[in-house]
Amino acid sequence: MKITILQGAFLPVPASRGGAIEKAWERLSREFVKLGHQVTHISRLCDGLPEEEEIEGVHHIRIEGADAVDNSIKLKLLEFPYVWRARRSLPQADVLVTHAFWAPIIYPSNSFGKMYVHVGRYPKGQLKFYRKANRLQAPSSSVAEAVKSEVPRAKDRVSAVPYPLPWEMNEQTTLENRPKRMLYLGRLHSEKGVLELVRTWCQLSPGEKKEWELRIVGPWKKEQGGGGLEYLNQIRNEITKGEAKVELVEPIFEESEIIQEYKSSRIFVYPSLAEEGETFGLSILESMSQGCVPLVSSLPCFQDFVSPENGFIFDAKNGKVESNLLQCLKTGIQSEAYLPKFSDKAFAIAKEFEPSKVARLFLEDFKKME
Repeated sequence: MKITILQGAFLPVPASRGGAIEKAWERLSREFVKLGHQVTHISRLCDGLPEEEEIEGVHHIRIEGADAVDNSIKLKLLEFPYVWRARRSLPQADVLVTHAFWAPIIYPSNSFGKMYVHVGRYPKGQLKFYRKANRLQAPSSSVAEAVKSEVPRAKDRVSAVPYPLPWEMNEQTTLENRPKRMLYLGRLHSEKGVLELVRTWCQLSPGEKKEWELRIVGPWKKEQGGGGLEYLNQIRNEITKGEAKVELVEPIFEESEIIQEYKSSRIFVYPSLAEEGETFGLSILESMSQGCVPLVSSLPCFQDFVSPENGFIFDAKNGKVESNLLQCLKTGIQSEAYLPKFSDKAFAIAKEFEPSKVARLFLEDFKKME
């Protein structure tokens, strides 16, 4: 099968600047090649990367793109020239995978392969224009249901196929030898609930913390998806005001460093408040693959792999976010003796999302397209 993957205009592949969607399709492209398929991967030209190269059997083509901005209308306008230019580089293929906003609108039906649209965000009215799409694929069951609600006539073209882990899993390491550490690793943005996490952590007394520490790692710059310097300073001020031990660390993007962060923590905290911004929660799954116990907000997309049997969930919808999170943090610390059992179950769930397994799910979905 000949497969083309067209990423958006704002991030490169390899995913040196991060990006859950870019990381996922980068790994999937390599898995498709291993399974005997021909893959062309198109992404943004930047950071000194060549316009064209081959990596592990994947043919990479890079097109001039743009830096992301906060304004959603301007973002779409910035992406249009990239998608238009990409037309000249698209090879004939059996399948064209894309999450670029304009591609399903301006590209002719099936000219570059059956159009497989990855709906990586909750839909906001755009899907009614995607009549040329042969498939509307969502990364979680909750997003798939939202897609069906927006375009009920297309419900037979909607599927839910998850993101893969960016790595194959090795043997599980035990929690007992790890620091008593809770880790947040992700974008420092208001929708992620990082400020609420710091405020809540500072409310715990030394006796309640029981030698546990909180470590926060992630990008804060707006061009990297963060909330900017103002939001970073708000976090710093809360840490200083609360006089609590919180490590605030610069972002990391190297896979080996990310894995080491997970392996050095017992609980992974992800208090996202973005009910229509979160569509999967890949970093949660990554942490579970390294034996961390997840502590997450009650967003529907997380429920595909986090349950009370393998983690902790706090209600983020009833207007009492900080008090609910505070109680959940206390429960996590007080449940120290049960964490190894939770870790085992979290690890087992993550095993189902290994790249080789998820790649086969996508290939089966490609074949089902009409």
